[in-house]
Amino acid sequence: MGKKVLVVDDEKSIVEILTLNLKNEGYTVCEAYDGEEAVRKAESEKPDLILLDVMLPNMDGFSVCKKIRETSSVPILMITAREEEVDKVLGLELGADDYVVKPFDAKEVMARVKAVLRRTKGENEASHEDKKVVVYDKLEINIANYELKVNGVQIDTPPKELELIYHFASNPNLSLIHISEPTRL
Repeated sequence: MGKKVLVVDDEKSIVEILTLNLKNEGYTVCEAYDGEEAVRKAESEKPDLILLDVMLPNMDGFSVCKKIRETSSVPILMITAREEEVDKVLGLELGADDYVVKPFDAKEVMARVKAVLRRTKGENEASHEDKKVVVYDKLEINIANYELKVNGVQIDTPPKELELIYHFASNPNLSLIHISEPTRL
């Protein structure tokens, strides 16, 4: 059985698009259309990930996120039309793991779902997968926490780019192209 995703949005068309794409990727989906229902379903359904709109009836997505964080560390990916930096920062500070602005591309959302689930494995899985940290020159890459530091300063890096940097730093002598003879142009 695939991982379970709770989709929370008051726009039925958005829920339908996300549900269709998630099911096509093999996920089990449950749905909620307002903030109070989202909190109830997060408790009863125990999803592996929550896709959460911010502008919801009865309780906004920021309040839902805060309420869920009181009892759960389930990954939360906010999907909203609120694109101001202050909203993104607030969502992330309240406990969201990622933030996608509407209108969105369904393929990007699916990629972010996979990335968040990959980064936030269950407690037991993460415990026997000790922190994977690679130090190379002035870089420190912690793939378990998806953190990149350059000269001790943390740099925000998209997940795919961080994975590439981690791979290259882990294999510094790996040649991408092997040319046995010089080529002539």
